[in-house]
Amino acid sequence: MSLFSCKDKNENLVAFAYDPESVPTMITTSASQLISDSGVTRYKLVADLWLVYDKAKEPYSFFPQGLYLERFTPDFEIEATVEADTAWYYTTKNLWKLKKNVHVENMKGEQFDSEELFWDEKNGKVFSEAYIEIKSGLTELKGYGFESNQSMTDYRIFRPHDGKLPFSETAPADSLQSDSLEVEEADSLERMN
Repeated sequence: MSLFSCKDKNENLVAFAYDPESVPTMITTSASQLISDSGVTRYKLVADLWLVYDKAKEPYSFFPQGLYLERFTPDFEIEATVEADTAWYYTTKNLWKLKKNVHVENMKGEQFDSEELFWDEKNGKVFSEAYIEIKSGLTELKGYGFESNQSMTDYRIFRPHDGKLPFSETAPADSLQSDSLEVEEADSLERMN
């Protein structure tokens, strides 16, 4: 009986150790992806560079060159669009962090601009402590601190600052004053008769 053993060593191997916190496990360029939730397409994501750190202690995706995102209703209408210069998505928390030139537009055409915005998908909320401007037609709201539902239709600013509300040069009719005028006119007519 003879014993065989493999003693051939490959001398060309180099020992490699990497830090999962700083080295991505996946790098994608020119990404365009449709994302579904329970079998229904809910999002379209477009990014020039997408780095995935799924082996990090807190797994996340990083979009260093910006992100464009569309959120769809179940009827495939665009419910909101989101743009940011830089974005992070924390997988286990279902939390988006958007930084620099963050622009959101909801299905009503309202526009939200800030330097930082967080979107908590798990709890269905969007929030920020940073300065935010909201434009809706002629109305412009500004302030610090913001909270909204994730479709950006029910929102509030915590510390309003220098907003503009539409102003009309003509005052609305005063219902009390017009009623009293009608009574005076009726009294005058009765006296004349």
